[in-house]
Amino acid sequence: MPAARLLLFCALFTASASSHGMTIYTTTDNYGVASYSDTPSPGAKAFVYREPMIERIDTKVRLQTEAFPGGVRFIARNELYVPMEVELRVDGLANAFGGNAPRVVRRVLAPRSTLVLSAVLAAPGGALKYNSKFRYAMGDPVQRAQGYRYPFPWKGGPFRISQGPNGRVSHFGARGRYAIDIAMPEGTPIIAARGGMVVKVENRQSGRGTNPSGNFVRILHPDGTMGVYLHLMRGSVVVAEGQQVLVGQALAKSGNTGNSTGPHLHFVVQRNVGLALESIPYQFDRPINGMPDFTAGNP
Repeated sequence: MPAARLLLFCALFTASASSHGMTIYTTTDNYGVASYSDTPSPGAKAFVYREPMIERIDTKVRLQTEAFPGGVRFIARNELYVPMEVELRVDGLANAFGGNAPRVVRRVLAPRSTLVLSAVLAAPGGALKYNSKFRYAMGDPVQRAQGYRYPFPWKGGPFRISQGPNGRVSHFGARGRYAIDIAMPEGTPIIAARGGMVVKVENRQSGRGTNPSGNFVRILHPDGTMGVYLHLMRGSVVVAEGQQVLVGQALAKSGNTGNSTGPHLHFVVQRNVGLALESIPYQFDRPINGMPDFTAGNP
């Protein structure tokens, strides 16, 4: 879909679909190109937006239990290149030494580290019983975002914003509330808007795939915030997890993967606010093609 048509589509979609309850339908041709309409056609499906920042990291951050004579210990493992805040809750205790009250432990795991969170001993004369619940979120909530004005995370243009912060189409969840979508042709060079460490990438998804984010790059900044670049072209990511990058360094090419209405870059800045990863307001260092800079608040 050309950029001009995409901009018009997003504007109409935002105004009509959310305020009047209109259903938008999508069809995909033999070349994988998606089309959108408010009128159903043979083979069309209702287009449903999902939270665009769902990253599967359960295999990289996990809780392990280890039995030892007389008890059990709980071990948290973090294989990512980013600190992880974790919380362990042990309840349903029976025959526990020191009482059966629930026990809650919250810690921050350093990148690529292992930590014993807790251990529970069995009381004499009985078998230890328990239930455990493990929660986690990327980043260290103690760190605070520092003032920073972001240069554009792309080369070329001029481009325009197709959906701004607090957009009624998809930028309403906690993780994407202050995101922006910039309509641009597929293959546009995407560059780092701020230096830091690459902590998570996806580079293998084709088309809509199973991940709403499509292909993406997540970068941890020195102040604990994270910049995330979504819907990238398959096979275009040129950085690796654990790599340090500088402002302006090539990351990938823009695409149309994941939960995307057309070729664009979805850019968001996030931080851990306490066992929850949320988007935060930010500003570019100049307006986009003469448009007001509304990335620090409501559009």
